[in-house]
Amino acid sequence: MNEAIILVGGLGTRLKSIVPNLPKPMAEVNGKPFLEYILNFLNKNDIKRVVLSAGYKWEIINDYFGNNFKGIELCYSVENSPLGTGGAIKKALTYINSENVYILNGDTFFDIDLSSLDLVYNSKLILSLKFLENFDRYSCVEYNNNNQVESFSEKRFRARGAINGGIYLVKSNIFENFKFEEKFSFENFIKKNFKTLNASVSVFDRFFIDIGIPEDYNRAQKDMANFL
Repeated sequence: MNEAIILVGGLGTRLKSIVPNLPKPMAEVNGKPFLEYILNFLNKNDIKRVVLSAGYKWEIINDYFGNNFKGIELCYSVENSPLGTGGAIKKALTYINSENVYILNGDTFFDIDLSSLDLVYNSKLILSLKFLENFDRYSCVEYNNNNQVESFSEKRFRARGAINGGIYLVKSNIFENFKFEEKFSFENFIKKNFKTLNASVSVFDRFFIDIGIPEDYNRAQKDMANFL
């Protein structure tokens, strides 16, 4: 299993003042698109095929990367109109050949060992988690001693908590037997159906960054210098 989907359709609304007129994953970090760091990470993890789930100004991504990155085959699943993260993933899964597939957010970087993610029996989803301290930007994932998801908490200030690191391993038939509107949120789908999916977690104490706000985008310029 060596396929991945990257969600690269984000408009980057909160970064418009810094990165105008670009899909958010194409925001430059030390002279390279943020997406290049993610693809380099996937290359190091022996991923051979990536579906880029694209939308807003996807041609910019295609013009820069084409159909190959360091031997990784790149193909494009393009939204004609915004489908939400769930709709985008559902469409991208039609391009996947493997039974299991990694899914990554195109605006976060989490330096984990992908081979450490493993779907337990009868599970259709595993989330990668990262512990943070003194934050209010993210909701938290609560889990039990068997690493099974128990609940999701709302965004509020937390002295310490485990957040979704934006990398998943899922069964490629994860949406089978569910009914949806064409546009839906993957995050809300997980929150609503984690018991049916038998969702589990794996916690990593590794470098994590989300470039969705200017403060963290600026921090990435320094903190990500060694990841290319």
